[in-house]
Amino acid sequence: MPDAEGQRRKASAAIAPAHETGTEVRDRYGVSFLRLYITPRIGTVRLQALRPSAITKLYRDLLLSGGRKGGPLAANTIKHVHTVLRKALADAVLVDELLPNNPAERAKLPRIQATEPGMVWTPAQLRAFLDTARDHRLFSFFHLAAYTGARRGELLNLRWTDIDWDKPQIHITGSAAVIDRQRVEGTTKSGRSRVVSLDSGTVRVLKAHRARQDEERLKLGESWKGGGAYVFTTGWGDPLFPDTPSYLMPKLIQTHNKQNPKAQLPHARLHDLRHVHATTLLLAGVPVHVVAARLGHADPAITLRVYAHVIHEQAATAADVFAEAVGG
Repeated sequence: MPDAEGQRRKASAAIAPAHETGTEVRDRYGVSFLRLYITPRIGTVRLQALRPSAITKLYRDLLLSGGRKGGPLAANTIKHVHTVLRKALADAVLVDELLPNNPAERAKLPRIQATEPGMVWTPAQLRAFLDTARDHRLFSFFHLAAYTGARRGELLNLRWTDIDWDKPQIHITGSAAVIDRQRVEGTTKSGRSRVVSLDSGTVRVLKAHRARQDEERLKLGESWKGGGAYVFTTGWGDPLFPDTPSYLMPKLIQTHNKQNPKAQLPHARLHDLRHVHATTLLLAGVPVHVVAARLGHADPAITLRVYAHVIHEQAATAADVFAEAVGG
């Protein structure tokens, strides 16, 4: 019988070709998930012996004790684990022909209860926040988050080449995240790329941001570290760390509230800018499937569940809208 370490090396060798041939999983994002969550738990299982029940148990164990210090792992992180494993095993089926079918396709993920957003800012409150953020070098990040509904990681992964100035629109092709305290990049949450249209005001904001970034790069000269690929960077050119805008937002809210004691902004997270975007569009009558496409939801049913309260508000006025339209 081979020892445990020998079995682990064999399993790693079996899985490695599968993920190395996948262009979306062959990055630090996918490798980190394999190293942190997958290999330690099923790395000794022969690839051909891997069953859906074993993968389901993997997800269940991660949910119970896969986090730091043996605590629970977030359900959304487990979804990312599933995405990485499914893609790796899909390559084992389709590219390397090591498996007849993909066991991850039949594994059961933990149920994630879709919750409605809590307090969502009004358009006036959003404008007040953006006015406060206007002089900060990351103003354009918050503006783009609110005006596109894109996720934090998707914006931090954005390159200048992803912007089509003529359309105008942005191509969202991937996401940045923090894995084991490292900034890593991978696919979007749904595993799909998408295109999001831009308004003329947002185009002006992005062009001003690019001019400012060019000035910073020229000023630093050879000390500039990151080339010119990323839209959002540190002041010395490195890609922005994901926690930076999340930590900055409550500070900007606090600044606004100190300056405007009679017009306080309620607490909001960075992700709530996405909710403001979706809620504003839905209340304005934009079709659910259009909003879902902007948000990157794989199925408009997700949008319906998350924003059910907004849909209900529209349904309450439907009878009056019809009567007014036909003149009844």
